[in-house]
Amino acid sequence: MDKKTLEGHIRTRRSCLCVGLDSDPAKLPAGVDLLTFNKVIIDATRPYCVAYKPNLAFYEVLGPKGWEILQETVAYIGTDHFTIADAKRGDIGNTSLYYARTFFDTYGFDSVTVAPYMGRDSVEPFLTQEGKWAIVLALTSNSGAFDFETLSAEGKPLFQHVLEKTASWGTPENTMFVVGATRAELLTEIRRLVPNHFLLVPGVGAQGGSLEEVMKHGMNEGVGLLINASRSILYASSGPDFAEAAAREAHAMQQAMGAFIA
Repeated sequence: MDKKTLEGHIRTRRSCLCVGLDSDPAKLPAGVDLLTFNKVIIDATRPYCVAYKPNLAFYEVLGPKGWEILQETVAYIGTDHFTIADAKRGDIGNTSLYYARTFFDTYGFDSVTVAPYMGRDSVEPFLTQEGKWAIVLALTSNSGAFDFETLSAEGKPLFQHVLEKTASWGTPENTMFVVGATRAELLTEIRRLVPNHFLLVPGVGAQGGSLEEVMKHGMNEGVGLLINASRSILYASSGPDFAEAAAREAHAMQQAMGAFIA
């Protein structure tokens, strides 16, 4: 999915919601298998979101069957929503090339999350296909982010180097950045560095990030945000009404986003 199409979906639905399919087999409602759960959640949230982000850990743990469920899930989402393989890959040479081919060609994702620690040749293979995206980890929402991402290097935090350097490898048409909602106070500075790129923003919902602060400080002219919510939607209820509860939560987030999206 290209940038213009994604921005059009955001304007039409007045939403930049990304539903994270971190579908934990240990948390599924009684009698519901993983694929059925995903399909029901997708059906319940389609009108309110523009993207879905399966977290591969919850599928890989199941072995070959998990990969089958992942592929069926992506196919079920279809082409009217942006899809993100939350794989956090990052390697060099042919390894990275084949990771890109795996998620773009074999599984049909629009984008892949990428760890940039190994540098340019670990990211560039994800930037070669039109309409496909690398989503580069920059400033994450976990507590361990302070171990490396905010360390000073040559007078500025390491994450700023990541933003500036990676932005020069790609374009706003094929590169996004992960910026955690729990770092919303830094979004103004981040927008100065990458004014035209999309930001994938986790941490709203169960992790306590403020949707309003993210919208206020992170939007650009094309909105430029994909705000992810996973647990707060998936597990809004653990009972037989889990689909209705997920829909209510997604709708509430869409309504809050719509107040900022003209």
